[in-house]
Amino acid sequence: MKEELVVRRIADGTVIDHIPAGRALRVLRLLGITGERDGIVALVMNVPSSKLGRKDIVKVEGRELSKEEVDKISLIAPTATINIIRNYEVVEKRKVELPSRVIGILRCMNPNCVTNVPRESVKPKFALLSRDPLRMVCEYCGEYLTEEEIIEQLSGV
Repeated sequence: MKEELVVRRIADGTVIDHIPAGRALRVLRLLGITGERDGIVALVMNVPSSKLGRKDIVKVEGRELSKEEVDKISLIAPTATINIIRNYEVVEKRKVELPSRVIGILRCMNPNCVTNVPRESVKPKFALLSRDPLRMVCEYCGEYLTEEEIIEQLSGV
């Protein structure tokens, strides 16, 4: 007998698939989803995946993600795919892409960086240095951010 994963379809919203196993809760936190609002949120963790071995899936009914939200997700889950659902049909499917540059999303860990000086109104800018492992570099002071530091910043851990 074939085993199947059964998760209810959503009428309208977003399905985030191919999230690396164990990172779905961080994706929810990043999106500000607490479960206290109206609408269905389905979370499936550690399911078998032919591409990743194991993966997580998040379904959010009644919400389409902004470009900024997708850019943030790409930093936590670079293998993710975003599926936009309307009237129970997938109308758009795309892989997230790591941006070559992020502005105002991450904070520099260097306390002496100009972006951390209160009297300066400089938004932090980071350039992509490496995709795997993920590493970014501050364009102002040259401080590196590792994948784990990026994930911690974005998910508030």
